[in-house]
Amino acid sequence: MLQLADGQMTSSTDDGAGVATMRAVVINAPGEYGVTDVPRPACPPRGMLIRVHACGLCGCDLRTLRSGHHRVTLPFIVGHEVSGTVVETGAGYTGAWRTGEMLSVAPLVYCGVCDFCKEGRHELCDHYRELAQHWHGGFAQYMAIPGEAVACGTIRRVPEGLDPAIAAIAEPLSSCIHAQEKGRVAAGDVVAVMGAGPVGCMHVSLAKAAGAAKVIVADVNASRLDLAARFEPDHLIDCSATDLPTEMTRVTDGRGPDVVVTANPSPDSQVQAVDMARKGGRVLLFGGVPPEKSRPGIDTNRIHYYALQVIGTTIFAPRHHAKALELLASGAVDGEKLVSHRFALEEFEKGAKLALEGKVLKAIFLA
Repeated sequence: MLQLADGQMTSSTDDGAGVATMRAVVINAPGEYGVTDVPRPACPPRGMLIRVHACGLCGCDLRTLRSGHHRVTLPFIVGHEVSGTVVETGAGYTGAWRTGEMLSVAPLVYCGVCDFCKEGRHELCDHYRELAQHWHGGFAQYMAIPGEAVACGTIRRVPEGLDPAIAAIAEPLSSCIHAQEKGRVAAGDVVAVMGAGPVGCMHVSLAKAAGAAKVIVADVNASRLDLAARFEPDHLIDCSATDLPTEMTRVTDGRGPDVVVTANPSPDSQVQAVDMARKGGRVLLFGGVPPEKSRPGIDTNRIHYYALQVIGTTIFAPRHHAKALELLASGAVDGEKLVSHRFALEEFEKGAKLALEGKVLKAIFLA
C-alpha cells in the first residue's frame, strides 16, 4: 500500500481487516496519477477530519498534474476547492465547528501575526500556507484539516440549502471578488474579460451582478467562448478570427472598456489590456504569467497620459470567501452555470483528461 511522503496519512481506525483505507487521487510523478487506496488520515491535534463531498478541479491542479509544482512533494494528494462534513475533531480542538456540520474549506492558512494579517489584509500575509500544498488536499474521501487551518484558515459553514458541489467553488470565486473590489467594478461600467475559462466566467457573473452596463468576453478558443455564452455576456470576441483591439473599439462605440480583466496566463493579454482601456480606466492583472515572460512590453506612456490604473490582485481574505458563499447561496452568482461537469471521484482520470483538453468549464468531483 502506498505511503505518502509527509507521513500524514496514517491509520485512524481499524476496520477489522487491517488499516482503514480510503480512495484518493494520488499524483506519483508529473503525468502519472490515478485513483488508488491509501490509508485514511488521522484526525490531527486541534484539527478536524472531514468527509469530503465535493472538490473542484482548477488550473493550478491541472498544471500540477502535467508538470508538478514547486511547493508539492510527490507523491501527493491535491485538490483545494472543497466541501465536506466534519466527522471528528482532534485533541485540544477549540474550533467553532462541530461534527455533522457541512463546511466550505478554502486552502489559505494565514499566519495571523505578520503586519498584513494584523491590518486585516490577509491576502498579503507574509507567511501563508495552503492546504493541498503543505498538507494533503481534497481529491479523496477524507481530508485532515490541521490545527493551523482551524485557527487561521478560510473555513465557513455552508449556507442552508446550498449544494455542496456549488459550495466548493466559493474558493476561486473569492479571488474574483477580491479583484473586482480592488478594481471598483460598479453599475454602469463597461467590463472586458480576457479569458473565457472558469475564472473569466466568474468575472462575467460578478460584473453583471454589480450592474455593469456591458460585459465583453474575449478568448482565442472558440469552444471556451461557446461555454461562456451561458453567462450571457453582451459580446463574445474570438481573437483567433478577428483583431481584438479593432473589435473592442467597435463594441464599445470607440470608448474602450472602463475595466479590463486579464483572466488568463498570457503576457500579450496584459499588453493589449493597457492598449484597450479607456482614459481613466482600470486594468486588473488577475492571471499570473510564466516567470520568464513576466516583463512584457507594456506601454507605460499610455498608462501615464491616459491616467490608467494597473492593479495587481492575488488570492483573497476571509471576508471575500464569506461573500462568495453569500452570492452563491442567494443565486446572485449562478453556481449551476459555472459547474459544467460533475464526476465521481473514481472518474478522475476521465474528467481530468477532458479538462486538460479544454472541453469542460468547471469540473467537480464527488467523493
